[in-house]
Amino acid sequence: MALTFRNLTITPDSPVNEWGVEGILAAIDRGGIDDWQRVAAEVIAHPHGSVADDLAVAIELAESTSSAAVLRSVLVHARETPRQRVARRVREAIRRSGATQAEFAERLGTSASRLSTYATGKVVPSAVMLERIEHLAHQAGAA
Repeated sequence: MALTFRNLTITPDSPVNEWGVEGILAAIDRGGIDDWQRVAAEVIAHPHGSVADDLAVAIELAESTSSAAVLRSVLVHARETPRQRVARRVREAIRRSGATQAEFAERLGTSASRLSTYATGKVVPSAVMLERIEHLAHQAGAA
C-alpha cells in the first residue's frame, strides 16, 4: 500500500526535506522500503541537516520499532566521525572473526590493550594495520 499523509498539506511525492517530523513518522510507521530509502538518502547526504534532526525526533515517537531501529542505525552511521567509523570497522572485524578480543589480538600480533584502543577509537590504527585487521577477520570468517 502506498504511503499517505494525514493532516499534512504535502504528499509523499514532495521532497523529503518538506515532510517534517510528522511525514517522517508516517513513513516509519506506515511506509515501505522505498519511503525509508528516501529518508535514509537525505540523512546520508546531510547527516546534520533538518531531515536528520526530524528523523531523530520521529524515531522516538515511532510505533514501528523495527523500521525505527533501521533508520536509527542509518542516522548513527551517517553522523559518525572518521575515527568512530574506523573503530566500528575494528569491532566488526573482531566480531566477524568469532574470536575473543584477546585471541584476535594474539593472532594479529599485537597486545589486547592496543587492540582495545583501536576498537574504542582512542587510537586510530594505521591504514596498514586496519588492512591486517580486516584481512584476519576475513580469513577467520572463511575458515
